[in-house]
Amino acid sequence: MSANSKLTVALHALAWVGLYQSRGHEVATSEQIADSASTNPVVIRRLLGELRVAGLVNSRRGAGAGWMLARRLEEISLLEVYDAIGSGLLFGMHRAEPNQECVVGAGIQPALKGVYGRIDQTLRAELAAVTVADVLKDTLAAR
Repeated sequence: MSANSKLTVALHALAWVGLYQSRGHEVATSEQIADSASTNPVVIRRLLGELRVAGLVNSRRGAGAGWMLARRLEEISLLEVYDAIGSGLLFGMHRAEPNQECVVGAGIQPALKGVYGRIDQTLRAELAAVTVADVLKDTLAAR
């Protein structure tokens, strides 16, 4: 099983657009953002579409088409991005119900629900405490 990089790519896109706009550009294209993230522009458009629905970015069609921030990076928490892209729970239960005749099968899900709930609360609190501006600042400092 591989890790989901959707949040990372969405944060990359927002940080890139924010930096691009801070340098005097009005809109960024999906192709420009995709080049920075080394992904396909379609992936960027899908993610930015989800962020647009959440009110984090706006788009312009036609001549001068592209993407722009709807709010300042300092006003966008990682939790808002996480929720906007529908990341859902970090850990899920079995795809099929475990064997209820087995002592482990019958008790594993109730045992894990509390643990997973606490992990989700901790994750959400950490994501709420960090803004995309914080990520961009640390990104630029890492260079």
